[in-house]
Amino acid sequence: MRHDQARYSREDKHEPLLSEKNETTLEIGDDSPLPDELTRDSLTLPEVSEPEVARHYTRLSQMNWSIDSGPYPLGSCTMKYNPRFTEDLAADPNAAVHPDRSSESVQGTLELYHDLQEYLAEIGGMDAVTLQPPAGAAGEFTGILIAKAYHEHHGNDKSEVIIPASAHGTNFATAALAGYDVVELPSNEEGRVDVEALEAAVSDDTAALMLTNPNTVGLFERDIVEIAEIVHDSGGVLYYDGANLNALLGRARPGDMGFDIMHYNVHKTFATPHGGGGPGAGPVGVVEELEQYLPKPQVRERDGQYVLEDPEESIGKVHGFLGNWLVLIKAHAYISRLGHEGLVDTSAKAVLNANYLASQIDLEVPYGPFHHEFAATSGDRDAADVAKRMLDYGVHPPTTKWPEMVPEAMLTEPTEIESKESVEDLAEAFNRAYADSDETLESAPNRTTAARIDQATAARNPVLSWHTLDDEA
Repeated sequence: MRHDQARYSREDKHEPLLSEKNETTLEIGDDSPLPDELTRDSLTLPEVSEPEVARHYTRLSQMNWSIDSGPYPLGSCTMKYNPRFTEDLAADPNAAVHPDRSSESVQGTLELYHDLQEYLAEIGGMDAVTLQPPAGAAGEFTGILIAKAYHEHHGNDKSEVIIPASAHGTNFATAALAGYDVVELPSNEEGRVDVEALEAAVSDDTAALMLTNPNTVGLFERDIVEIAEIVHDSGGVLYYDGANLNALLGRARPGDMGFDIMHYNVHKTFATPHGGGGPGAGPVGVVEELEQYLPKPQVRERDGQYVLEDPEESIGKVHGFLGNWLVLIKAHAYISRLGHEGLVDTSAKAVLNANYLASQIDLEVPYGPFHHEFAATSGDRDAADVAKRMLDYGVHPPTTKWPEMVPEAMLTEPTEIESKESVEDLAEAFNRAYADSDETLESAPNRTTAARIDQATAARNPVLSWHTLDDEA
């Protein structure tokens, strides 16, 4: 294994704040035009050289993990490398187009929007796409609002959304936020949708079934055509959560399976930045019958010109202007560079890497065969303990404790970007951590910059500024 321990451990060096290195106090003159209450007599600043500043921030960067550092196998998140050429395109001065310019003066911008709508529609088997939603969760909410508008327009009194137990947590929140009651659907022994349970759950109250395919443990829903028929026969619509689309690129399309609405996570599937608070993009595709409910405006081509038009029964705007332009440039560039053959290759390697990794680890892996991800179980070992110990072996651990249908789950997705050697490094880290003693696991990680933390408390009570720590001290 190339990484016997974390790259930068807390034993190696304590990196102080710049203000702790060398401070100097500057005297400020009294000739400021500002009012006295907005000025001060002196200012204390760190006095450091350029090399010290460069090394300080380089060392700080080495204390963090990123997709540039190594694999980021968080199951269901599809954390893939962002090609630098897409960043270059987004940073091009010609991309700095003011969003409030007239349509006539930004025909090239609108053409890119229009092309990306067409690309995504073709990839998903949809008839129309909106690029407005600024994130995957925002795309989900937009999709369910479209379903709600459709039912209300046709006088359908619908109150429930059915969601599998293994679905993303955002699905439950989305349905509830849209005003629907959530009906949780159990999985069968194979880890897929229990069709009999679905038949029992649907009713005249069913507005939609929210589903991803392959599902959260990487299994393709073999009964998807029957599932679609059951939902449609009840008068509901079938919603596709695009989180796992990376497994299907160029090989299968949600629209062909019977899905009516879907959202695309361009930060998962098409290599735009993921996480960090945004901006993101979560385009939504729909079949022809639902196109009139899309957010306004839509970019359409009329007589060789690109224009903005409002769909007849639009749900309104869900984001400023036409969406997060620079993120969408990156998605367009990624798809254009790969083309159909490249997308097919992407899905093939994503599936291959997941199955190869699953075959190389000592943990039990229920279900299978898989697509882009799998859920191993650490059995009688605490999954969080094993994950924290993996940090000591120089890799980022997978998602833990979810989905709940796998006890002590370690949901793992290596994606297509990892080499065979990289996947084998991951497997060795899994196996070494899993083989360690209970005492070692319970104290891990021991070699990282930060010691063992209580992430639940950290998430609920974040400390976002060093001033807060200074005040507490």
